[in-house]
Amino acid sequence: MATEVVMPQMGESIAEGTIVRWIKKVGDPIDRDEPLFEISTDKVDAEIPSPGAGVLLEIKVKEGETVPVNSVVALIGAAGEKMASPAGATASPVAAAVAAPPPAATPAASAAEPTGAATTVADLRRTKSSPVVRKIAQAHQVEISAINGTGLSGRVTKKDILAYVEGGASARPVAPGSAPADRLPAFKPGEGVRVEKMGVMRKKIADHMVMSVRTSPHVYSAYEVDFSRIDAIRRQKKAQYETAGAKLTYTAFIAKATVDTIRQFPFSNASLDGENIVYKRDINLGIAVALDQGLIVPVIRNADERNMLGLCRAIQDLAHRARSKQLKPEDVQGGTFTITNPGIFGALFGLPIISQPQVAILGVGSVDKRVVVVDDMIAVRPMCYLTLGYDHRLIDGADAGRFLQALKTRLQDFDESSV
Repeated sequence: MATEVVMPQMGESIAEGTIVRWIKKVGDPIDRDEPLFEISTDKVDAEIPSPGAGVLLEIKVKEGETVPVNSVVALIGAAGEKMASPAGATASPVAAAVAAPPPAATPAASAAEPTGAATTVADLRRTKSSPVVRKIAQAHQVEISAINGTGLSGRVTKKDILAYVEGGASARPVAPGSAPADRLPAFKPGEGVRVEKMGVMRKKIADHMVMSVRTSPHVYSAYEVDFSRIDAIRRQKKAQYETAGAKLTYTAFIAKATVDTIRQFPFSNASLDGENIVYKRDINLGIAVALDQGLIVPVIRNADERNMLGLCRAIQDLAHRARSKQLKPEDVQGGTFTITNPGIFGALFGLPIISQPQVAILGVGSVDKRVVVVDDMIAVRPMCYLTLGYDHRLIDGADAGRFLQALKTRLQDFDESSV
């Protein structure tokens, strides 16, 4: 019996994934856990391992296509096994969705989808949208069936509905591959330009960032921190950590101080669910990792339960696996607070966008020697700007100030015994 290979869910809010590349071809032998295909979402690019050993019998989803999570994308059979006849073949996700009766309307869907039953295959395909799309449609009182989707078989994607909403109430549905009539091209024929199609990951990141800005009113506070003590401890302990197979970086110090501060201020480790505030007991720390063509935020689960050596090893391991596309679904799920470090590229500070459904994100600037006044005397110290981006629906400026001041104190008076 053939083993079904499904599109994995690479994050809590991820409803679909795009197949970027098939590593194996039909007829190729494959071992269990051997890389089978590569996917892209707004959370992560990753190579997906085979769920079993055998031969790749059928590829159901082509490269470049986007399908919902848990859709069957391929079949793996035993060595020597051949494909069943078309009559016995497993139906594709779209065919199954069209053949099945429409699901009972949920409160979220009923406000966004037409009240009458869909009568055509196209209508059924369009209304089989993801929960994210239905939520956006409900918030803006948009009928999903009124939009021509660019997803698989006309399915309305998040990008489609965001483009429709941006156009306002008078916007018309946009046919796949076309541009809105009222939007002028960014170049003219004959101009010295190079036009390149956005990659899957870049498009997903763009969609998520637009959604986050629409969801959360962003406010920022910035504090300057003296890293003299941390710099001295790091120089003293660096070789010891290298012997243990870990790099003692500034990021590890910041992560340790941050999780201790989060525990002190529970509002920073929360999310909003309508009119309810959801406080998270676990501190799952996201550490942004820059890639050649995007950004990935793998998560250190229960980060507050790790010592400095454990944090160093976790940061190093996740960064390595993120860049080599070896992250697992659980590595990018459940983040409750994020740290991003534009300072590694020389930026003095950054104003990062919150990763939904979190309510805060810490931006770390470069650590540079600057002339400062200490006890009425001029001194040269390694200084760093920290910025906190926060959702003003939940966190006020005074709360953010208390958070940053506590974090600053922990960093400037870092407990050497914890290293």
